[in-house]
Amino acid sequence: MAEKGNINVQTENIFPIIKKFLYSEHDIFIRELVSNAVDATQKLKVLAAKGEKTGEIGEPVIKIDLNKDKKTITITDQGIGMTEEDVKKYINQIALSSAQDFLDKYKDESNIIGHFGLGFYSAFMVASNVEFETLSYKEGAEAVHWSCDGSPNYSIKKSKKKTRGTKIVLHIDEDSLEFLEEATLTGVLNKFCKFLPIPIKFKDEQINNPNPAWSQKPADLTDEDYKNFYSELYPISQPPLFHIHLNVDYPFNLTGVLYFPKLTNQFETQKNKIQLYANQVFVTDSVEDIVPEYLTMLHGVLDSPDIPLNVSRSYLQGDPNVKKISNHISKKVADKLADIFKTDRKELEDKWEDIGVFVKYGMLSDEKFYERAITYCQFKNTEDKSYTWEEYEKHIAKNQKDKDGNTIVLYTSAKQQQDAYVKAATEQGYDVVVMDQLIDNHFINALESKLEKVQFKRVDADVVDNLIDKGESRESVLNEEQVKSLKELFTNLVGESKGVTVETKALSPKEAPLVITKPEFMRRMSDMSALSGMNQMGGELNMYSLIVNTNHPLASKILTDGDEGSQKDKAKHLYDLALLSQNMLKGEGLTKFVSKSLELL
Repeated sequence: MAEKGNINVQTENIFPIIKKFLYSEHDIFIRELVSNAVDATQKLKVLAAKGEKTGEIGEPVIKIDLNKDKKTITITDQGIGMTEEDVKKYINQIALSSAQDFLDKYKDESNIIGHFGLGFYSAFMVASNVEFETLSYKEGAEAVHWSCDGSPNYSIKKSKKKTRGTKIVLHIDEDSLEFLEEATLTGVLNKFCKFLPIPIKFKDEQINNPNPAWSQKPADLTDEDYKNFYSELYPISQPPLFHIHLNVDYPFNLTGVLYFPKLTNQFETQKNKIQLYANQVFVTDSVEDIVPEYLTMLHGVLDSPDIPLNVSRSYLQGDPNVKKISNHISKKVADKLADIFKTDRKELEDKWEDIGVFVKYGMLSDEKFYERAITYCQFKNTEDKSYTWEEYEKHIAKNQKDKDGNTIVLYTSAKQQQDAYVKAATEQGYDVVVMDQLIDNHFINALESKLEKVQFKRVDADVVDNLIDKGESRESVLNEEQVKSLKELFTNLVGESKGVTVETKALSPKEAPLVITKPEFMRRMSDMSALSGMNQMGGELNMYSLIVNTNHPLASKILTDGDEGSQKDKAKHLYDLALLSQNMLKGEGLTKFVSKSLELL
């Protein structure tokens, strides 16, 4: 005869609360119920290992069955099972309190995996009726059948079940019928159960890997094993650059494998690529509170039972362990790169284009990471030679100091586009480093604030003689009157062009006749505006100087041409060439320039 009872002595009903507030996503019921089945199976294995369970336990598996016609999902395990006393203790008493007491009791639950009662009740988020049969591993135990229709009432009676373990049947509610679709259920099982430590079968096929790479000892794994595991996590991704195996048991527990993915040359984060597990049970892929933001570009898995989670397990709560874990991960990443630099520097240099963005992001975000990374951060020049900062500073120290003793680092943000400026600098024996990633604008500012007496100047920010002002002056081949005439000619040519300043300077005859420059400060502001998609300074960012080289042969040639119209034509053509070299000649101006060039030819 079945025993009847009320699982809630109060007038309030906990089931609406479970449906609405216990979990943020309803598909979580699969994780909770299968996790409970795993827990029951692992407990059986522990008892058998201790000799407290007589007889063979075999190779227990967990089975998931779907019956679309009957609208049921069934989860069967071969674990320790429950006695009638266990059922009353873990199932019926879970809600022997008011709804508010229920929430108060479990809102701070740090790890509900293995708490059969609480995890079990997640079934009512999707089921209108739940029943289970269970038989304890204990000798002489009798099987029990329990059922509840989502009201405060339950039924418990003897069962004819003959095999050890628990079989839960969920009668899916009308508002959750999507879980009866095979593709949907497969997706949920793959999301939550992919690496559970007990074999799980759905449609007679094992769907999980019970021994993922992070749960094994690093010494037992090859590089190929790590690459295969990456493919398991991200089937359509390119192979990773390298990996880090985390294995800590003090002062906190943390295992995992993190991968450096192949990044593009753009400054972009690929978040939600690191998965968090607790004892191989999937928790979340939102790990920003555990992993520093600059490390969220990494891919892989973290597993820690020491990370506190609330009952929904969607958001992490503040805890000292979280900060310790975050710091440890950052240190391990920095140390891994340092180790590669020491043991195989060429590998780091070859992969720098892919990982440079990530390293610089970390150096900008974390002072300790900066201190470690500055020792191996790569600076590649226009000749494709790579240096650490210490090496590069020594490389340019002799020739690239200005009159005030500052070390001047010349850089290009677009090697091809700024080719003329790069050549002008290298012809004078200067070295030019390539800083062509979007993050470099911020990175340069950070380096200048940390490095003593070091200034970065973009190679096209001024004429070479001015970029590294050594206090030396050059005589002009033109007299004062000629210089004045030349300046007037180009000033009239520029006319009222907003933000354009005409200057005359005695430069090397090998320099271009006209050079367009924009002050380093204005260039950086312009780059930052482009990066943020905003231009708060408006037209000021378009200011530039037109520098006329009074020592160039064409300067004298223009002045000695007696025809005023011819002088203006030549000056205009030179100006257009200068604009063209900066990619500033467009539209109608470019069309006229082409036509004029053909006419001159």
